[in-house]
Amino acid sequence: MTITDTESTTPARQATAKTVLMCRPDFFTVSYSINPWMNPNDPTDTSLAVKQWQTLYDTYIELGFEVELIDPIDGLPDMVYAANGGFVIDGKAYGALFTYDERKAEGPAYMDWFGANGFTVADPVNVNEGEGDFLLVGDNILAGMGFRTSVESHRELAEISGRNVVSLNLINPSFYHVDTAIAKLDDTNIAYLESAFDEPSLEKLRALYPDAILATEEDAAVLGLNSYSDGYNIVIAARAKDFERQLKERGYNPIGVDLSELLLGGGGVKCCTLELRR
Repeated sequence: MTITDTESTTPARQATAKTVLMCRPDFFTVSYSINPWMNPNDPTDTSLAVKQWQTLYDTYIELGFEVELIDPIDGLPDMVYAANGGFVIDGKAYGALFTYDERKAEGPAYMDWFGANGFTVADPVNVNEGEGDFLLVGDNILAGMGFRTSVESHRELAEISGRNVVSLNLINPSFYHVDTAIAKLDDTNIAYLESAFDEPSLEKLRALYPDAILATEEDAAVLGLNSYSDGYNIVIAARAKDFERQLKERGYNPIGVDLSELLLGGGGVKCCTLELRR
């Protein structure tokens, strides 16, 4: 057998089954605007949002994930973006304290769920939006700030988790959470959008991840980086075609899912997915 260049240089990828929390979008709509993606004047289709979300749920089940569910609450249309509900590590759940009044009630709802399901809950003192702005990559937590999460919460999370927290300043309001501008590929590497960060933050990312994938503006514009990986399989936005190619070239298995209806609220695959690390 002839070994191609790709076969000789691409490392083998290892998938690890995940446990995640999701929230069915039974009450999804866009009734207010708290990010550039949201326009209350644009029509939304809740049934389509549920159908697309179900495809994501089914994809995780097919990958062998354990998917737990939190009940949606009428009047909280953004609860579907479960990643923002907190950050869970070593059985401890650091709760979210939302920036905007429209979402503040989600914080206690998620903390109640964590407590009822065996997690030790750390009530937040400082404003943060959970795993939307905290990405665990190996022993580092890549932490966003600038729009939704305070730098004070980075220090709070470092004390709770015992992990190294790397503060990154977001500068483009369309990429208001770090999980819209960085995709975790595995425990050693990431993909990111350079234009979403200031120069000091880019210097940190370049030093930590010299082999990172640099995403295109076009893929970022469909929230292609808002993806979820088990180390080999990476669920991404179906329209992020360049990112799909880049992942295949690195030995990953990208799986495209259409969440275009939930994109109207400024969310994608990762926004709908909160990892539960017991």
